[in-house]
Amino acid sequence: MEIYLKLFEVLFPVFFVVGIGYYLGKNNPKIDTSFITNFAANIGTPGMIIYALTSTGISFDIFKNYFGYYLIAIIAFTIIGIIFLFFIKTKDIIRELPPFIMPNTGNMGLPICLFAYGSQGLGVAAAISTLIILCHFTLGIFLADRKFNINVILKNPPFYAIIISVFFLYFKINVPIFVENTTFLLMYATIFLILMSLGIALTRLKVFSFKKAFISSICRVILGPIVGLLLIKYFNLEGFAAGALLIQCSMPSAVLTYLVGSIYSPKKIVDSIASMIVVSTVMSFITIPIVVFFALKYFN
Repeated sequence: MEIYLKLFEVLFPVFFVVGIGYYLGKNNPKIDTSFITNFAANIGTPGMIIYALTSTGISFDIFKNYFGYYLIAIIAFTIIGIIFLFFIKTKDIIRELPPFIMPNTGNMGLPICLFAYGSQGLGVAAAISTLIILCHFTLGIFLADRKFNINVILKNPPFYAIIISVFFLYFKINVPIFVENTTFLLMYATIFLILMSLGIALTRLKVFSFKKAFISSICRVILGPIVGLLLIKYFNLEGFAAGALLIQCSMPSAVLTYLVGSIYSPKKIVDSIASMIVVSTVMSFITIPIVVFFALKYFN
């Protein structure tokens, strides 16, 4: 019974806040979320990265190892996506890959790992999420636009937050208390806002091809945790860090893949990405409780 109570404690806050966003989006379809987007991208996410990597007790070795493990996971996700898109005869495989490769480790993964495993789980989840953030602004744009743009990275505040955090981790430097307190507040504010914006986004994104999106979403939310379990078994991982890795592998497609695609890809591709995001997110409301239950039971 205790594990079911823990599961409820972990998931209820996340789904509740997403529900608030969905309610607001339904009641006011014209609600402006540009503030949330700008705040999260330029202030909130950098603050969250700095706090999660420097103030949660994880070491540089843990950061390096789980950054590497998830890089392997991304390669696996890429291969799965290419195989799937090839078999359904997708004309533009390259541009439709991002939602397969980049799960929602930030909006959903970070708070779930935080509530499941506390600050240490947050630290491991953040190590993974930093890789996904880098991928969005490098690999994601390259796939969507079919060309690489270094200026996007150089103008990206989270990129510098990652560099600063890794510097502090590597040299084992304690961040000043005022920085820790400030980034702590920014982190929780950002988690609330991005979860709420996810709910709002679900009221705006439409499903254009349910059959294709459903099959694609199976690849994301079913094969994702299988990849995570294989990594855990192969590298003999255990404890909260293994649980955080499994949870992060199980997330639905990231909303940011839609935003990037809407800038750089044709509308038909963007519609396909939007469909996969909506369906995989809805499916994750069923699959995530199962994955978190498994993670809490066997990796605690």
